[in-house]
Amino acid sequence: MNSTIIDGAQLAAALRAQYREQALQLTAQGRQPGLAVIIVGDNPASRVYVRNKGKACEAAGFHSRLIALAENTSEAALLGHVQALNRDAAIHGILVQLPLPAQIDAQRVIEAINPAKDVDGFHVASAGALLTGATDAGFAPCTPAGVMAMLKSAKIDPTGLHAVVIGRSNIVGKPMALLLLAAGATVTVCHSKTRDLGAITRQADILVAAIGKPRFVTADMVKPGACVIDVGINRDADGKLCGDVDFAAVKDVAGTISPVPGGVGPMTIAMLLGNTLVAAKRQ
Repeated sequence: MNSTIIDGAQLAAALRAQYREQALQLTAQGRQPGLAVIIVGDNPASRVYVRNKGKACEAAGFHSRLIALAENTSEAALLGHVQALNRDAAIHGILVQLPLPAQIDAQRVIEAINPAKDVDGFHVASAGALLTGATDAGFAPCTPAGVMAMLKSAKIDPTGLHAVVIGRSNIVGKPMALLLLAAGATVTVCHSKTRDLGAITRQADILVAAIGKPRFVTADMVKPGACVIDVGINRDADGKLCGDVDFAAVKDVAGTISPVPGGVGPMTIAMLLGNTLVAAKRQ
């Protein structure tokens, strides 16, 4: 089977171009969209993510601000920066890069962000809006929102389809399930305690892998013709970047598939820009 590959990088570039036009219009009205990113410590992966986000902001005509704090920063000090950004009218979106050092309660920090500036979509207010379908409030987390945009670009309507999500994190798995449910899919959420996982994934018309294990989803776990979206970003034993899906094998079974790299990753950053733009318009 020749599967269709969803080019997340190309789709993200098109979206960023649209967001740039809208950002320039807002800037002309005296309201340039502004995103502040706080990073604590020297996690190499986090540094790369933050750098990419900053570049994307500037390319899209957004105001970008980076606050880099030492690994031993106290929770009180970090909360002080968050509160200052909450009061800053030039900042419409606040993102605290995860993971945080052990001395800091990540959830407490997230809850300190003004919900109107919670462009990561992690605040309980955003989670509640997603759960209740309040589309005019809160923000959908960027990665699941990016997956939905990819499905739309591939002309895959979830209505009536069986969607299976592997993973139940607050960042991807749970909001992914809610977005698919809102789009009319019948949704099953699988996780580390799921029995006979393959028997469930083989029923999926849409399979979203967000489990964080290199090449975990193999060809025999996929229904022929299914749409497979790979959210994972891992390094294999050779240090090569790979997803949660065995792409080389699964692409011969799936009808549609997203690659790693070049799939969900670029879409996550694009959705962050989209959420920041919405925040600027609302504020």
